[in-house]
Amino acid sequence: MGFFSFLGRVLFASIFILSAWQMFNEFGEDGGPAAKEWAPKLALLKKQIDGVIGKNNFKIDVRTFVAAIIFLKSFGGILFVLGSTFGAYLLIYYLILTTPLLYNFYNYRPGEPRFNSLLHDFLQSLAYVGALLYFLGMKNTILRRQSKKKTTKAKTS
Repeated sequence: MGFFSFLGRVLFASIFILSAWQMFNEFGEDGGPAAKEWAPKLALLKKQIDGVIGKNNFKIDVRTFVAAIIFLKSFGGILFVLGSTFGAYLLIYYLILTTPLLYNFYNYRPGEPRFNSLLHDFLQSLAYVGALLYFLGMKNTILRRQSKKKTTKAKTS
């Protein structure tokens, strides 16, 4: 069972590690294609936040944002492969931070060409979060069972 658990973590984390590797290789001076995709979405987010907290109080650098994404995906994926709960938390943080911004199906009406593909990708990311939460739950259950087995009561005569 231990081998299959490790293999499952490797296959699951490969989604994040390989995409982080691709983003890293394409990063360059301007942040690469990922920065070009994120720039309009972050500009819209900045505009919405500026309306709430005041103009020019919130700054988002696209290159720094993409670098943070690369870090979360790669470091979280590697730690997840090693069975660390911290790696799972990093991947959950990445997914919760980026999924609503990247897959904005809510800006389209049902029946438009982009709606179905964005909704599909959004739901797939939610499934990834669910799988990571399942991993965390199983990890906590195993740790609780092991701690109960270690505490033995002394027999009294």
